Amino acid sequence: MKKILVTGGTVFVSKYLAEYYSLAGNEVYTFNRATHPQPQGVKLIKGDKTRICPELKKHSFDLVLAVNIYTENEMLNLLNSLGDVEDFIFISSSAVYPETTPLPFNTGQPVGPNSIWGDYGINKIKAEKVLLKARPDAYIIRPPYFYGKYQNLYREGFVFDCALKNMPFYIPKDGKMPLQFYNVQDLCKFADSLLIKKPDIHIFNVGNREIIDINKFVEICYDIAGRKLKRIYVDSTHNQRSFFPFHDYAYYLDVTEQYNILPDTIPLYDGFKEDFDYYIKHQDEVMKKTSYFKYISDVLEKNII
Repeated sequence: MKKILVTGGTVFVSKYLAEYYSLAGNEVYTFNRATHPQPQGVKLIKGDKTRICPELKKHSFDLVLAVNIYTENEMLNLLNSLGDVEDFIFISSSAVYPETTPLPFNTGQPVGPNSIWGDYGINKIKAEKVLLKARPDAYIIRPPYFYGKYQNLYREGFVFDCALKNMPFYIPKDGKMPLQFYNVQDLCKFADSLLIKKPDIHIFNVGNREIIDINKFVEICYDIAGRKLKRIYVDSTHNQRSFFPFHDYAYYLDVTEQYNILPDTIPLYDGFKEDFDYYIKHQDEVMKKTSYFKYISDVLEKNII
């Protein structure tokens, strides 16, 4: 049994991590402001990541999973609040790579500003640097788009809803923009492998090797929902984000080093099937964007045949 701290612990990725390690028999603590229900079986340390938390100093941890740390200041506060820590894993982001970087992005390429993600990516870079200066032994994980249980963003759910409404699906441009996903369950398994194997590499891209485009993504979601897909393609005169849940931004990651540590990930179809089954029962937990449907009805349905 390990004593583990998960920053956040109440929404999507951090919630899944806290639950995963708790169910595995570990003593799990969450660190958050207590504004949301906590996962069952965890112990709460109430605090604000924008401030030093003296309560954290009273504990020693075998593992810290820094999930909802988005800025240099938040990372500094966490590091200065902690007592003894054996292992440290930071869930960063692939937004740290400039969009002009050759694909696939790999960890040997320089990080820098990305016009799509703006300050989010820049702040993640600063948080990584602060962490590695204080703890060179820490592991940094850079994911693409997360999916899976506790998903709270309206991505797969939007496509599922379109399918269940028996709507045609409005696809940006030619639908060939690549998408790379990563299941939160695979994240947990990869973290387990890192702690067992302790590789010399400390920064990892993670994600499914299987890169799919928008066409395939929508096709999978409609098939899982048991509906027939009719595609309607939308040209670039329409802002993609007005009717589709992903930016007009094609990127994917080189995940070779991840697969050297953990050879298998959940097949995308199987993962999205689990996603659908969970979504049907927990739709109220997703931040739905009715604006997508409004744009479709007010603009696309009237202008695209």
